[in-house]
Amino acid sequence: MSKLRVQCFCLSLDGYGAGPNQDLKNPLGIGGDAMFQWFFPTRTFQSVICGKGSDVGTTDINDEFARRGFENVGAWILGRNMFGPIRGVWPDDQWKGWWGEEPPYHTPAFVLTHHARAPLVMAGGTTFYFVTDGIEAALQRAREAAGGKDVRVGGGVSTVRQYLCERLIDEMHLAVAPVLMGRGENLFAGLDLNALGYQVSEHIAGPGVTHVTVKRK
Repeated sequence: MSKLRVQCFCLSLDGYGAGPNQDLKNPLGIGGDAMFQWFFPTRTFQSVICGKGSDVGTTDINDEFARRGFENVGAWILGRNMFGPIRGVWPDDQWKGWWGEEPPYHTPAFVLTHHARAPLVMAGGTTFYFVTDGIEAALQRAREAAGGKDVRVGGGVSTVRQYLCERLIDEMHLAVAPVLMGRGENLFAGLDLNALGYQVSEHIAGPGVTHVTVKRK
């Protein structure tokens, strides 16, 4: 059965999934890239994200978790911040995402927003669809587009929290980095994951990070 998954979601030790003041110069928020240092050297990042080929990058446990994140994914759901820094009404159609002409999704990607925009077809199989009628509508459309494969929630923090609150996420892989952010967007603030029916199913230490998998009971 198709799952709704969160994968490779980087988190600081104090629970922040992004630093403060996200903008064009700081897409991860100020200091947020410190949480991703485990991911950048992996072969998956170097090949899938950077396009440097399959013989560049590390192949340790960190790469295994990074690789898992792209397996059996038929569609993505993204918060608007994951698509770009623009707020409010779209001024035009010039902004096409953080990733350039060929984003790393290679599937339909459904962007949650309050402002309508026409679908955006990109190179490599990615088409961005802009969903204005909420998280459940986005999930329904993503499941249909995924064709039986899993749907991956790419983030950001607000989007993951919304799906957690509705107990819609089946599995969540958190990559917990040994850094303290202090400020930013906190994933767990005000959430009782036990009461929502989630439990830790796996935890494995890797170089510079601890991989924690949380599943719905």
